[in-house]
Amino acid sequence: MSSGKILEVENLRKEYKDVVAVDGVSFGVGAGEIVGLLGPNGAGKTTTIDMLLGIVEPSDGSVRVFGKDFARHRAEILAQVNFAAVYAHLPGNTTVRQNLFIFGLLYGVPQIKQRIATLLQEFDLEKFARVRTGLLSSGEQSRVHMAKAMLNSPRLLLLDEPTASIDPSDSQIIREKIKTYAADTGAAVLWTSHDMYEIEEVCDRVLFISHGKILLEGNPRELPEQYGKKNLEELFIAAAREPLSFMYHPV
Repeated sequence: MSSGKILEVENLRKEYKDVVAVDGVSFGVGAGEIVGLLGPNGAGKTTTIDMLLGIVEPSDGSVRVFGKDFARHRAEILAQVNFAAVYAHLPGNTTVRQNLFIFGLLYGVPQIKQRIATLLQEFDLEKFARVRTGLLSSGEQSRVHMAKAMLNSPRLLLLDEPTASIDPSDSQIIREKIKTYAADTGAAVLWTSHDMYEIEEVCDRVLFISHGKILLEGNPRELPEQYGKKNLEELFIAAAREPLSFMYHPV
């Protein structure tokens, strides 16, 4: 890879008629790095992730993954990428094991039954293996989403608010699993969240996006002091309310 980055985004842009959802975004995520993508609702976070997954076609710009152009090597790249979000519901009438088996087939996971057994154990889901997914609590479903996201041992993991609306215990399980996975495998992780404590705990670097533009970038534990704020939450609020005041700071 030219820059040592697993994910390289250059001048990514998405327009919907007269609305610019993402406006010239550029960033990278390195091997073993967890990067937080922060911003208020409607800032362009989910649209950015949708473009990285190939769900939405960019209006302009480029995406390179594993050093390869996404547009030209889409199928090859997506086989090594996975995704989780609380709003991306799994089929509720199939059991947890059936859901994982179906997605395992889609990803071409080798030794699929053994892989599923391992993930059921890792995410404390063995007792729910034969339970229909729609009957699980939000926290239990979130653990199933993460098990699904790990099925193909992805080298790039995209997480869109994976712990939203679940209790602290389940959130902690997911955070620890992802931190360990990135450290052990060298996978790159892009993580969106509105939980600033979570971001400070798991992310090596954060990007703050507003109105489709990246305003700030840096270490989440150091960035607030650089802008005269006492913590990341205070910085988030200030940048969300007055994005123009941050526009001319160097990123």
